[in-house]
Amino acid sequence: MKLLILDRDGVINHDSDSYIKSVQEWIPIPGSIEAIAQLSKAGWTVAVATNQSGIARGYYDIATLEAMHERLRELVAGQGGEVGLIVYCPHGPDEGCACRKPKPGMLQTIANHYAVDLAGIWFVGDSSGDLQAALAVDSQPVLVKTGKGSKTLAGTLPTGTLVFDDLAAVAAELIHKSAPQNQ
Repeated sequence: MKLLILDRDGVINHDSDSYIKSVQEWIPIPGSIEAIAQLSKAGWTVAVATNQSGIARGYYDIATLEAMHERLRELVAGQGGEVGLIVYCPHGPDEGCACRKPKPGMLQTIANHYAVDLAGIWFVGDSSGDLQAALAVDSQPVLVKTGKGSKTLAGTLPTGTLVFDDLAAVAAELIHKSAPQNQ
């Protein structure tokens, strides 16, 4: 199975320091929907692992979050692709849960769902927490410069972190690498 795991805010859609609280505020980063659809059509399963502490903070409810994810699925389907499992952490940063990145709980949930080992699987994020979560399950940390990515890039990255401009560049690389080579 060709599995790719993505963070959401800052990777697929624009991020906001005041949180994405409605479907109207959920705005895809240019090229991200097409990238997911292209990956899906090329045989990749694209899963999403996203911290959503805005739920714990009372900024929006689970129904609103699910409506955002339904919008993501509709947009990708409109491009001929599909989104795999979407998992989220609804907890605040001080709740001590096992799912909030940089902890690996959501990534382990995805691994269990698809019955795969995450060693070497690319996890694409825009924050140091995403990169740390990838390392915790032996995944390949991948940083995009969208969202908080440029700020993250200015810090110290884990050894071996791959860096791309955006999700479209990640998709282009993976699709190119996985295409059968003419002999």
